[in-house]
Amino acid sequence: MAILSKEEAQAILKKALGFSKADECEITLTGNVGGNIRYARNEVSTSGAEENVSMAVESRFGKRSGVATINEFDDKSLEKVIRRSEETARLAPESPEYVELLGPQKYNTTKSHFESTANINPAYRADAAAKSIKAAADKGLTAAGFLEHYTNFVAKMNNKGLFAYHPSTIVDFSVTMRTDDGTGSGYVTQDFSDVTKLDTGKASQIAAEKAANSKNARALEPGKYTVILEPAASIDLIQNMFGNMDQRSAEEGRSFLSKSGGKTKVGEKLVDERITVYSDPNHADVPTAPFAADGRPQQKVVWIDKGVVKNLYNTRYWASNKGAVSTPPPGNMIMEGGNMSLEDMIKGTKRGILVTRLWYIRTVDPQTLLYTGLTRDGTFYIENGKIMYPVKNFRFNESPVIMLNNLDALGKPQRISGSMVPPMRIRDFTFTSLSDAV
Repeated sequence: MAILSKEEAQAILKKALGFSKADECEITLTGNVGGNIRYARNEVSTSGAEENVSMAVESRFGKRSGVATINEFDDKSLEKVIRRSEETARLAPESPEYVELLGPQKYNTTKSHFESTANINPAYRADAAAKSIKAAADKGLTAAGFLEHYTNFVAKMNNKGLFAYHPSTIVDFSVTMRTDDGTGSGYVTQDFSDVTKLDTGKASQIAAEKAANSKNARALEPGKYTVILEPAASIDLIQNMFGNMDQRSAEEGRSFLSKSGGKTKVGEKLVDERITVYSDPNHADVPTAPFAADGRPQQKVVWIDKGVVKNLYNTRYWASNKGAVSTPPPGNMIMEGGNMSLEDMIKGTKRGILVTRLWYIRTVDPQTLLYTGLTRDGTFYIENGKIMYPVKNFRFNESPVIMLNNLDALGKPQRISGSMVPPMRIRDFTFTSLSDAV
């Protein structure tokens, strides 16, 4: 029962709504079927499967609301969860930010469900792990990796006439390779909606090569360097920036996009003019649901156009309160880039550092988006267009806003963590100290 068709989900939602006595009622039904395999020391350690369906009911009386959840769907259970949400609503205080539920909406159809991924079985997972382990063993390395996949659906209905349904699939793979002496480490991560695009053996070769080449790293003095950030190195910083492009935070003075007097930096140049970022639920490589969590339709939205801030997202309450366009948070993020490969970018670098990955990222100053963190799993010194030798890892202090103003070159965008991000060459990236971690 975990994956319901549009018709099956609609039938359950209609039945549940039939029990409602509230002024407003909205029900969300979600389900997933998935599996995973984990390996370490070149041996599989765990393999599992998951299946779940759940329902969340929000009932409202005036400006009071209550939520209850359940994972049983017979008539008695459906009525029970409706009554529980209504009882909770009557006890709740009135919401000062109440907005009535949405009525019927029109949604585009997006293609983010692939039978290839939905049909993954234990044999596929075992073979995927075996290919990755072989890539490690062939080079005398030790691999630790994880592959997981899910087929999901979400359906939403309320008593104002809204109905939404969307199925999707995802496969996520990552592996870390280590040398026997523990001085070299390599990493790769990939995720796709369509599993036919994943080759764990080929991906693992990248991690294996980085691990083999990163043994016995040399120490460089901390300071400002030209860096080449692979997508796995920049994704968290970029996503953190876009996770803070909220209109309310900006207008209340709590954001890097705030200006005095409750104004924002919309319409102003924020970063290098080569930076354009948008979201699009219909993007072929990173498709997402055509509706947001609150039921608002998702459309293509340009957030930064040639370095200029164009849009901020908001809640329905804040949009109504400010008379602004109602714009939900994006379901994905697509940063435009160029046609340069990572290899071409390295060849064009006179002196710099190649960074495979950043981790343990923490906020230093939310209003300037200053973050700190560490490099790991393959950091290399470049000179005259060639990788010369591995270097010890660094701690960095950097803001993605400053980073994107120090842009030197953009490569071809790649899918990572559900978004599209290109490798980037950045001037004056700030490394503050060394780290002994590999």
